Formats: sequence, structure tokens, C-alpha cells
Amino acid sequence: MAYDKSDISRRMDGAVESLRHDLAGLRTGRASTAMLDPVQVEVYGAMMPLNQVATVSVPEPRLISVQVWDKSNIGPVEKAIRNAGLGLNPVADGQLLRLPIPDLTEERRRELAKLVSQYGEKAKIAVRNVRKDGNDHIKADEKAGEFGEDERKRLEAEVQKLTDDKVAQIDKLVEAKEQEIMTT
Repeated sequence: MAYDKSDISRRMDGAVESLRHDLAGLRTGRASTAMLDPVQVEVYGAMMPLNQVATVSVPEPRLISVQVWDKSNIGPVEKAIRNAGLGLNPVADGQLLRLPIPDLTEERRRELAKLVSQYGEKAKIAVRNVRKDGNDHIKADEKAGEFGEDERKRLEAEVQKLTDDKVAQIDKLVEAKEQEIMTT
């Protein structure tokens, strides 16, 4: 039998988790360690994620601190943060870099809200593609004589219910993030 409900559910959950990760990286007016997840630092002749050369924390709602472990890496870490396109300006204090989070302009808030909607739409498309794939497997199984039309309809309804649940989850995540962007 090619239809596997747990596989379809797992793949749909993957789309939702991917959206969560994308949204966590978006900068609102509030500090979050996830903002620095995409930062890669060139140290020891290789590109490494920031969290492998420093400790990232949020001591205040509008400040991120980056404690660099090796003093010789302060320059590369500072440069990587500046060049990451996050709009953050590190202030060095010994081996500690302070990243004050600037206020968002109204225009930037609208751009970010639009981006959140695009991320949400991408996640919904991914979920719908998984639904289509599942339905194709169900039809193939029916054709192969695994079960009859009634069972096919029941399974397709099951897949549709999963899809509806995931789309509702995505809508909730998008709405919450847009709210956070527009009010912080």
C-alpha cells in the first residue's frame, strides 16, 4: 500500500516547522537569538555558524549580546554580523559584542508583514503539494485493487482534514507574527 498517513502528516508538519524557523529569523522590534541563526563567520579558514564561535543571549528585550570565546575571532564575528543584512550594528566591549535592536519604521513593518504573508503562502503550497501527492497514492492504490471507492473517499477526506488543520496552523502563526511586527 503506497498511501501512508503518518508520512503525509510528517511532511506537512515539516512545512509548518520550516515556516516557524523562517518566522523566528525575522526581525521585529524585540531581540531574539534566532535573528542571528543565519550568520556565518569565517574563522580558522572555514565558514561556521555564529553559535559555534560565541554564546548568544538576550539580556534585555531590545539587546542581543554575543560573547566571543576566542579573542582573535572578535573582528570576523563583528564583520559577519554587519554583513548579514540584519540592520544590526555591533558595539565591541572586550570579548562581548552588544547588538542594540533599533526601532522599526512603519515602512519596514509593512515590508516585514508582507514577507510574513509570503512565507505563509509558501508553507501552504508545500502542504497542498503533500496533499496532492497523498491523493495520487490513494488513487493508485484504488486502481491497483487495494480497496474500493468508498475507502478512497474516506482516505481523501482524511488527507483533506489533515491539510485543513495544517493550513489553519499556518494562518495562526502568520497572524501572530504580523501582530507582533505591527505592535512592537
